[in-house]
This record gives sequence, C-alpha cells and structure tokens, in this order.
Amino acid sequence: GPGPPWIPHAVRLPSHHVTAGNWMLMLHGFAFGQYDWQQGPRGADQFGSLNWAMLMASRDVAGGRLQLRFMPSLDPLTVGDCGYPLLLQSGETCGGVPLVDRQHPHDFFMELGALYERPVTDNLAVLLYAAPAGEPALGPVAFMPRPSAMDEPQAPLGHHWQDATHISFGVVTAGLFTRTVRLEASAFNGTEPDEERWGFDPIALNSVSGRLTVNPNANWSFTAGYGWMENPERAVPEEATTRFVASAMHGRSLVGGQWASTLVYGRNAHENHEPSHSVLAETEAVLDRNTIFGRVEWLQKSAHDLQLETFPDELTFNVAAMSLGYIRELVGGKGVTLGLGARGTVNLVPAALESAYGSRTPVGAMIFLRVSPAFAPGGEMSMDDMGHDGHARRE
Repeated sequence: GPGPPWIPHAVRLPSHHVTAGNWMLMLHGFAFGQYDWQQGPRGADQFGSLNWAMLMASRDVAGGRLQLRFMPSLDPLTVGDCGYPLLLQSGETCGGVPLVDRQHPHDFFMELGALYERPVTDNLAVLLYAAPAGEPALGPVAFMPRPSAMDEPQAPLGHHWQDATHISFGVVTAGLFTRTVRLEASAFNGTEPDEERWGFDPIALNSVSGRLTVNPNANWSFTAGYGWMENPERAVPEEATTRFVASAMHGRSLVGGQWASTLVYGRNAHENHEPSHSVLAETEAVLDRNTIFGRVEWLQKSAHDLQLETFPDELTFNVAAMSLGYIRELVGGKGVTLGLGARGTVNLVPAALESAYGSRTPVGAMIFLRVSPAFAPGGEMSMDDMGHDGHARRE
C-alpha cells in the first residue's frame, strides 16, 4: 500500500515482477468498469471506471534496500470530478460544495515517494520514507491494496475515520523495526486534497502522527496509530482533528488462493465537538476462479457530514452498511485476468433519516468487469520479498 505499512506475510497481492539490472520491478493494480446504482432520493446511478496501479522499483543501496514508488489513478477522468454514487458517504468537496452520498475520486498522484530500509544490527533496522504524495504512519494499509478489500471496488463509509490520509501532499516518516515490531513517526500534510486532481497540492508538513505495528507471526498484523491533523476537512476551515486508528489483519493461504480479513476502529475528535467513532469488518476469499468478499460497517456521522439542513450540524446519527460481492474469473492470459462481478449493499439509517433517504434500509448495487494481474498462490513474491512487508530479509 502507499507508504510503508505492514500486512500479514501469509497473504499476497497479485502482481508481476521483473528484473532490470540491479533493480527489481513490480507492477500491481486493478481496473473496474462498473455500473453503480444507489436507491432513493439521495441516490443516483452512473457508468464509470475505478482504477489504480502501483509501480515499485527496488534495489540494494549502501547496505540497505531502496524502493521507489508510484501509484497513479485515472479516477478523475473515469468517474468525474464529483466521484461516484455511494449512499451515506461523506468527505472532500466538488465545486466548493461538500460531497455527500458520493465517494470522491482519487488524485492522479496517489503516491510518489521513496522508502529506504537498512539493518543496523541482526535484529534491528531503520527506515526513512519521503514523498511529495504519499501516506503517513497513522492507519492500516489503505483499502485499495488491502488484501481483504483488493477486489472490493467501493470505498468504506468510514474512509475519513480510518485511512483517508493515504493521499497526503507532503510526508516524511522515520522509524525503527525488528522482525516483528515496527515503530514509526511522521510529519505530513493533514489537509485533504483539493479539487484539482491531476497535479500536486502545495507541499506542507503541518501535522504529525505515530504508529505501532506488531506482526507476531505470518498470519497476523496489528496496528495502532494516533495523529494530529491541521484542518483536514476543507469544508470546515481552521478546525484541527485528532484521529486514533487501530486494526487487526489476518491472512492465510488456501488451496488455489487465500483468505484475508481486517477489523478496523477509527475515532475522530474535532475541536469543540464530541468524538465520532467507526468500526469496519471485512473479508475476502480467493478460491481458484471465484472470489467472495464482504464488508460490515457501523459509524457515527453528523448532520454536517450528511448535509442535513433540518438538523443542527453537530447532531450525530448512527448508521450502518452491510455488503456482499462475488467475482467469477472469465478469461486469463499472460498473467492478466478478466472477472465479472457484482456487489450489493443494505444500508441502515435511524428513523430520523427515513424521509431523507426514502427508507430505513436504502440499498445499492454494482455490476462490474475487473481487470487485474492473475493471482498465483505460492508463485508470486509477497510484499516481504520486495522488502516491504517489514520482516528483515533472511539471506
């Protein structure tokens, strides 16, 4: 994922690897061509494409490992400046107006940075990460390349409580790690990206965060992170936010695939407001030519988040969503696979929001074609082999 977070060593990301001289090159990414439909007076429908890629070039330098990283997305072109319909979603703006019931597009430069890791003893190493666009040490790996959500096209409703800082225009991170424990601290730009999606926002280091990660074995990864962010929401200027995020990730290999699951808790505390909370549980099983994925969320969103003008801005509502999806691989060749998929969501809103959403249980659905590198269990290198999973390489 963006930045240097750990994932369980037992799971893999579908990717291609080649060598070029002393460099190891890796390509990973997904492209979805989808039809998205969301029910009710706040819903909408849209044809579009969600997509992103990850390119890494890695080599040994001065007794350590240097990794150059680039993650682009064409979302601003393929789903537009205002993103795609998603009931109960909030965060960022379009045309100067807060986005609500839509997920914003990712910037073209999701990540452009460099990571350097070097051992100082047999059991201790140091890291330095710098990026004009990247992710600070705060939450778990972002949802797009997260093994439990990599085939899930839609963003979590708790994105801005958990992993929205995965695109930050200005990041410097330093850390120490052993084979099982990693401690990092970041200075970064805590203000969310602006509406100009193709270039770089002004680089700033106006916020700080820290993260502790423990990988006790190959199957588990636990994280806890805390951050202070200056004015993260452009629609609410001059308001600082503190964020606490904790997660547990589990992964295991299966015959013909793998099974990955994640539990995330996120808490935002704003100046002069009560804290709000979010919980996410998601899982994905890759079973030969079939993939099954699901997500359950509960979170608190304010009347301001949901742009409910008939309620006081600070009033908070408990909302939830449950989704289930399936993908069938249709064709594959030369390491690329095409899958046909569908997902459905049932949202749960309180009685006070029934008139706004037309139902206590508004639903959403998406059908899509997905193109990605073919998953080859046991045949592709894991993030650890790229010097990214965090475990010191045993040579």
